[in-house]
Amino acid sequence: MPTTAATSGLHPAPELTLADHELLVASLRTRLGADSVVQTPISSVLLSADRAWKLKKPVRLAFIDCSTAERRAHFCAEEWRLNRRTAAPLYLGVRAVTGTLQAPEIDGPGARLDTVVEMRRFDAGEELRALARRGALGPELVDALAAHLVGFHRSLEPLPESQWPRKQPWDWARETIDELEAMAASGACGTCSSVGGLQALRERLGAAFATLAPALEARARAGHLREGHGDLHLGNLVRWQGSVMAFDALEFEPALRCIDLVCDVAFTFMDLLAHGLDGHAWRFINAWAEGMDEWLGLSALRPFAAYRALVRAKVAALAGEGAAFDRYFALAATLAAPPPRPRLVVMTGLSGSGKSAVAARLSERLGALRLRSDVERKRLMGLAPTERAAPGSLLAQRLYGAEATAATYARLLSLADALLQAGHSVVLDAAFLRQHERAAAQTLADRRGAAFALVHCWASVPVLRARLAARAQHGADPSDATEAVLDGQQGVAEPWPADWAPWVHEIDNRGDEAALDAAVSRLMADWTRNGAGRAAEAPETQVLRKNGGTPA
Repeated sequence: MPTTAATSGLHPAPELTLADHELLVASLRTRLGADSVVQTPISSVLLSADRAWKLKKPVRLAFIDCSTAERRAHFCAEEWRLNRRTAAPLYLGVRAVTGTLQAPEIDGPGARLDTVVEMRRFDAGEELRALARRGALGPELVDALAAHLVGFHRSLEPLPESQWPRKQPWDWARETIDELEAMAASGACGTCSSVGGLQALRERLGAAFATLAPALEARARAGHLREGHGDLHLGNLVRWQGSVMAFDALEFEPALRCIDLVCDVAFTFMDLLAHGLDGHAWRFINAWAEGMDEWLGLSALRPFAAYRALVRAKVAALAGEGAAFDRYFALAATLAAPPPRPRLVVMTGLSGSGKSAVAARLSERLGALRLRSDVERKRLMGLAPTERAAPGSLLAQRLYGAEATAATYARLLSLADALLQAGHSVVLDAAFLRQHERAAAQTLADRRGAAFALVHCWASVPVLRARLAARAQHGADPSDATEAVLDGQQGVAEPWPADWAPWVHEIDNRGDEAALDAAVSRLMADWTRNGAGRAAEAPETQVLRKNGGTPA
């Protein structure tokens, strides 16, 4: 950050009143040629052709004290520091406002009047909130967002215990509930129709956080507590020049951004749900957790997301937006309530049969977490998902040897066990060609009281070979399967027992994307009619079982 009078401590500024601030903003608007001014409780933002100039108001509120020039300069510097981590192209510097209230200058001579953050202006219609509202938030942006936050969170250093915040998420959630109760009692939340459930929400969320407390402390000691963003709702995420960036990090209270990483992304997950984008929410959290290896942290996802929904409900109540309050409050209650019976869905099929494509669709449609053997196998070996071992090398032999395969399946089941206990449905995306592997998953489902299903994907061998060749040429898939691997799989694939028929579901994946989507929709409809994970035996299943579980 450039050192200016705004940050060097030279030329102390006179203290400003709110009336002074309003005059200064009006004068700066003329000086900078700003076409509009956006007001927030703590800031005034002047928007010119290609710049945004953000000044803190001289106010002292319950959550921030900007009453002195020194404190406003500090928070401007913090805003610049925090947001350069995720949105460096947007945050250009911290500048001194000099001159007089009637004729101000930016970094001009003379005493400093105040401090301003200089930013690039962007189209508000490119905020993910705006894109979501007009149906323009597609899956490719969700993937880009997840990758952006994985890169950000991986760059952060774990917080030493001396920097752990004194207040925890449950403390903030409880305070939010207290405030909503006070608003309801005073009639200040007159447009909000759902305040009657506050006590039940307090009890359920308090119990959830009490249960999680030992695990969250252990996560802090293991390095999962970091100085994150703190305010990752869709209004603080923007599409910019083909990428997605987080901006407007929470600068005024370190305890609200020095948090568990899952608590940081729970805000985004929750807000996608609140905008009716359930599939995108699960796509996002799967991509983030896989990229971060944060699967076990997702045991806290629902309570964290409920807390985040409460925050947005309070913001809506303060703004008198009753419909928004009701939407966020209802979501908080749903997330805090005991989850429905989870499902364990096990994929099976030869390489190239489309298991991963189906698993991805099912995880989004079910609201489930997808664990991929191709990714977890490489993680165990310290490899990136798309990193390749040279064919025939010692690493390749180890990577796909019997010992590594057993370790991979053990990891999948161990992670699935923890997630099922937390109430999450799980899709296991692996070949599961041997019956003992499938039986171990079915036993886990029984032990955790989860519904169980086996989804078998298949296509003709020529189609499988063509897909593997195309995948190898593209080079972006975690799978290393080759035609030689396919040949070996056909030799070891085992049938499932006849009495498994009620749990077996077939996906004929010879067609295009539309046909695959239709097949997944039929499967979901079947589960809705017949119960999670159960279906009447289809004719194809009878044929497949007679042929060892492989298409004739």
